[in-house]
Amino acid sequence: MRPTDWLQLGLFIGILAAITKPLGIYLTQVLDPAGKTWLDPVLRPLEKLTYRLMGVNPWREHGWKGYTFAMLLFSAVGVLFTYAILRLQHLLPLNPQGLPALSPALAFNTAVSFTTNTNWQSYSGESTLSYFSQMVALTIHNFTSAAVGIAVAAALVRGIARHSAATLGNFWVDLIRSTYYLLLPICLVFAVFLVSQGMIQNFKPYDTAKLVEPITLPVGTIDAAGKPSTEPQTITGQTIAQGPMASQAAIKMLGTNGGGFTNANAAHPFENPTPLSNFMQMLAILAIGSGLTWYLGKTTNNQAHGWSVWAVMMILFVTGVLTCWWAEAHGNPIHQAMGVVAADGNMEGKELRFGIFNSSLFATVTTAASCGAVNSMHDSFTPIGGLVPLFMIELGEVVIGGVGAGLYGMLVFVVLAVFIAGLMVGRTPEYLGKKIHAFDVKMAMLALLVLTASILGFSAWAAASAWGRAGLNNAGPHGFSEILYAYSSCTGNNGSAFAGLTATPADGDSHYNVTLALAMLIGRFLMIIPVMALAGSLVKKNIAPPSAGTFPVAGSTFAILLLGTVLLVGALNFLPALALGPIVEHFLMLHEKLF
Repeated sequence: MRPTDWLQLGLFIGILAAITKPLGIYLTQVLDPAGKTWLDPVLRPLEKLTYRLMGVNPWREHGWKGYTFAMLLFSAVGVLFTYAILRLQHLLPLNPQGLPALSPALAFNTAVSFTTNTNWQSYSGESTLSYFSQMVALTIHNFTSAAVGIAVAAALVRGIARHSAATLGNFWVDLIRSTYYLLLPICLVFAVFLVSQGMIQNFKPYDTAKLVEPITLPVGTIDAAGKPSTEPQTITGQTIAQGPMASQAAIKMLGTNGGGFTNANAAHPFENPTPLSNFMQMLAILAIGSGLTWYLGKTTNNQAHGWSVWAVMMILFVTGVLTCWWAEAHGNPIHQAMGVVAADGNMEGKELRFGIFNSSLFATVTTAASCGAVNSMHDSFTPIGGLVPLFMIELGEVVIGGVGAGLYGMLVFVVLAVFIAGLMVGRTPEYLGKKIHAFDVKMAMLALLVLTASILGFSAWAAASAWGRAGLNNAGPHGFSEILYAYSSCTGNNGSAFAGLTATPADGDSHYNVTLALAMLIGRFLMIIPVMALAGSLVKKNIAPPSAGTFPVAGSTFAILLLGTVLLVGALNFLPALALGPIVEHFLMLHEKLF
């Protein structure tokens, strides 16, 4: 743990705190249909034209059911649109490598993945998808799925802020304004920055570099089609992927999508060329989610509440970073007992140019948010190091979280926290002057329990089935962790993986692709529906003036209660499963060291 690493951690948190208010101010302008931004002269005509073409009245607001129906309809069309492109890829343009169409199961999994802002990839991007599929099928969803998350968060915040009302805004307006005024301009600037760092952006066919010394692979080596070879293979050249990477990388980070153009994701030098690009990509992942906490405070006229929520997120985040960093820096005691030099800690699966700290920080950032981009392989982390990103996902990714999704996930915990506070003092729970009744608590609990049921249910099914175990690269507790991580990641709409799991086996078995897609749909939409129902309930309530017994939703007492609620719900739901995976693996590792 070098002093420069501590300095970088402090710099990262300091910059994130500094940009939270400016981004929050801008989000307040963007999420107000009448709000004025500095981009109005350019984008307001385009915005009005879009409404006219869609037949949308921007001043007509939706109730919670209408808002939810519009969101579900838009997402369903997105799945069908993407599925069609992936199945017809071989007939569409911008396919210089002549890549074939995806199988039905893989196309379904991928279409659902990018529509739900998960970006789980059961394939290697550079050898599976054409430039057209990458840009039109996937990158477009990176924008729209992020905008959907922001829209739902805005609707819930309006439900909290408004009183004696019936509407939560217009979904189409929130979607379009988030895309036009926020995501597109920031991504344009960020993509140019990434190109300046060395990230490629082109439509060239892939290059081939001749090896100085040919390599002969033995019989049984898995080939490009995923099948074992029947005779020795001699490799004389290396294929170097090309393509429009910068444009996809910009929105994959800012929109907390995470799907990489290449299979190595942000560990690939084309997708993450320099230490500066690595730092800025991590900052981009948390930027908009952090700004939304300021938007919460501003919209509810309680800025201290917004900062208290941000502070709880930061406490959880810093704790996760330090734990993961400590575990990876201390390395594997089994290796140390064998005399392996431990000066650099556990460097397996990590880029030398990033090292232990940047790999640990990136892993925590990408799983605290629902991003899923990786600059190291989480499957190669130590048991405790791998526990941190897994636990961050299972908390509901509310530690800043995905754009929009993190805020509305944390607000569910806020409702539970004030309910618990009300029970402790014997008063009807109140949140910012609104009484919290049984229906509100039921919706909050339903949003959390549906995630738990999906993660644990699918994990148990896969672990007990031959098809589930057939996809494992490891036996024992680490193999179980691979399964648990996969369903946690997909239900949490994260998309990262313990990459030892093979979701698309050579024999074409589709169990993983189908069940993981179902987990993504559950994690996205069966959580959003009760959240929107909660918003619809809160917006109708009157605001009561504060009294001596009103529980404050700002300050240290509230922060401690919210922190405890998040940890207890997350820990108690998943502790038995975590004990069977990374925790028991950690003790087995210590046992091997001792004996």
